[in-house]
Formats: sequence, C-alpha cells, structure tokens
Amino acid sequence: METLELNTLRKTELKIENINFDHANLTDIAAAVADTLGIDRKEVFVTDLRGNNMTLDILKDCIDAYKLVGKKGELLKKLSEIPGVSVTPETNFSSDGVLGWIANDDPEVMEAIERSKGMAEEISNNIMKRAVVFSSGSEVEEKQIVDTNTPFISKRLEKEGYNVTKGTTLEDDKWMISSKLREAAESGGYGLIITTGGVGAEDKDHTVEAVLSLDKNAATPYICHFEKGTGRHVKDGVKIAVGEYNGSLIVSLPGPNDEVKASMDILTKGLKEDIGKSVLAERLAANLRNIWRSKVEKGDHHLHKYGH
Repeated sequence: METLELNTLRKTELKIENINFDHANLTDIAAAVADTLGIDRKEVFVTDLRGNNMTLDILKDCIDAYKLVGKKGELLKKLSEIPGVSVTPETNFSSDGVLGWIANDDPEVMEAIERSKGMAEEISNNIMKRAVVFSSGSEVEEKQIVDTNTPFISKRLEKEGYNVTKGTTLEDDKWMISSKLREAAESGGYGLIITTGGVGAEDKDHTVEAVLSLDKNAATPYICHFEKGTGRHVKDGVKIAVGEYNGSLIVSLPGPNDEVKASMDILTKGLKEDIGKSVLAERLAANLRNIWRSKVEKGDHHLHKYGH
C-alpha cells in the first residue's frame, strides 16, 4: 500500500465547524477522527468545544497523505453514527496546515501528491547515495601518520555510485565523536557514515561507544578478545559497530588499512542486498576475525595497533 508522509509542521489543530452536539461523547468523536485518518487513538484529543464548533489536536509530526486527502465524506459518515452528534450540510473541516486537506477532494491535489512523492523518492535515493568518511585518532589529526583509509574507501564507494565527502578527523573523545556523527546524520544529508579507527581496547578508543550512544541497539560484534588490564587494554576486546541514526547507516571499522581494504567488498555487497545492520556487522566481523587469526599465526607483533 502506497504511503506519503507529510510533515504537519506543528500545525496540528483540526477544526470541525457547524456540527451539533447533544450529550455526545468526546472520546468517541476523537476515536472516529483517528480511525478515519489511520492514526493511533491515543494521538487525537478534543481540546476545545464552543457552540457548534470543535477543535481537536493531533499529536503526530507526520501523517500519510493518502489517508488524509478527500476524507471529508467518510469522516462525516463516521461522526453522524455517533450518538449525540448531528452533522449538517454546512459541516466542514479546516486547519492552518496539511490537515485541512481532509476537505479537499480535488483530483489536482492527488496529482500534486503523486508529483511530491516522486520528488521525495528522488531526494531519498540521492541521500542514500551520499556518504561521509571519518578517520579518527590524534596520530592522524597531528599528521604523524598518513590517512590511507579515507582515499581508499572514497574511491571504492564512488565506483558504486556514491557521492563521498571526507569528514573531519574524529578526536579521541566519545562525546565529540557522537556529536560529529549526529551532525552528519541530522544535518549532512548522508545515507552512509563510515568511521575508521577508535574501535580498539585502549582508553583512547571510543568510536563503538559513540555509536551506541546514538543507537543503543547497534550491532557491535567482537573481532578479538583481551583480558582487561593486560598491557594498555582497558576493555575486553576489539569490536566494530554498525548502527542507525536518523535514517543514516553508521559503520565503524578498525584503523589498520589492510583490514579496511578487506572490509569494503563485504560492505558494498551488504549495502546492495540491504541485509540489515546485525547481519552486515557479523559478516564484517567474521572476515576481520579471519584476518586476526592469520596475523596471530604469523606472529605479528603489531596486532594491537587499532585506533588510527
């Protein structure tokens, strides 16, 4: 079933004019309005009744246009069936916002809605193909090391049709990272947000925690485990994170460039398949675990360099 969510822009009052009441139940009236518009009954309240005019408040930020436009006849019928309510030929509905479309059954309005839907879908598709990539860590910020991850990720995503922006380097601070990710999701218009680094087990690694602050249900599988307190490890292992916030998918990868490179085919394939954050996170983590095991077998002494 088609839907098109329209923002009420806080103009949530709906007025019913020239209607007669005689010991009518206000709860039943609110319920009739809610049912007609496909809204939860708990979100519709009668706020004012003066003579033959009533005002209702609809506590909903967005409403489906297809359940709104041209609903006057259906709503009048439901109201007339309520004991103590009498509609008249002059009964009408009005609002300062989109709720006023209840009384509008002009075919041109529906045509305008269809055009708007097409524009909204186009805008949504464009946003989903916009990505921003953040590196992290003081080593990158102070230019002690070269950020090789962002160029590689950008080039790989561009091959998939993404418009990629290079984000600022994230500081080693949970709330600063969270703020940057929130800003990108809320104001940047990015469908995909990728971070590299800051997922390790040291006290300076905060990226996973920042993602969880935005999405408490983010998927955060382990890549490897450590014993807390050994060396510089204050956490029990290395994780990655895949979360969602405000319609943006957030993917937090490790810092080592070989692990980033090894993750991109899995990531792009998962994005095409739209597999969901939990499945995507586990696929990425499983591949990274294999890389970890390979490094252990080779006796790599730089295994703990996560976080840049």
